[in-house]
Amino acid sequence: MPAAAIDESLLSSLAGLCTYVIVAAFALHLALFFWLWLWARRDLKQIASALFDFTRGINHQSILDSTAHLSDQIDAFLADVNDVLDDTSRVEDRSGLLRRMSILDEKRRYLSSMSFETIYNAARTMIEAYPLAGILGTILAIGAALQQSATISAIVARFGDAIWSTGVGLMAAIVLLFVHSLLEPRFSRLSENRLHVRETVARAKRELSFHNPQSQQERG
Repeated sequence: MPAAAIDESLLSSLAGLCTYVIVAAFALHLALFFWLWLWARRDLKQIASALFDFTRGINHQSILDSTAHLSDQIDAFLADVNDVLDDTSRVEDRSGLLRRMSILDEKRRYLSSMSFETIYNAARTMIEAYPLAGILGTILAIGAALQQSATISAIVARFGDAIWSTGVGLMAAIVLLFVHSLLEPRFSRLSENRLHVRETVARAKRELSFHNPQSQQERG
């Protein structure tokens, strides 16, 4: 065999392993999406809990049904805070929010989104690799047949095994795209919730610290 030629047994081994590698990667990918779902749900719970404690005691606090989605609860709590900030006559509520501002400062870890978004972006992007991996397995199997013999019968005999890796890669990609389509709205909503919380916290700090009558008297 010429030095430039690829060893036929190596090609056969790689072609045979390709389908198993795709299946194993698919299982890990599903587990990763499940873990991201748990991560997102945990962060939503932490945000909702922190905002509930922050808005506790104000007049007309929103209390949604226990079956309401966590994102809806977060939006309701943020609306309560914005209502207080918009109405300067609610001095008692504004003072209460100012006193409880430390609650949000102590629990700001839930606002850190870089790690989650990085892993989620990688999981979403790598779905595109499965069809390519399947095609690679097919090419390796056909290449092994060509190395072994240039006859059509040898290629046809191995074509069934060769095309199987492409089928597995396509099926894996289709299933993962479906799973991603179910999870993407939840993950996007989490990013929006984090952004709205950051904006509301910044506004609350700015307005309550500088426009609260009690704070102005203490400075004076």
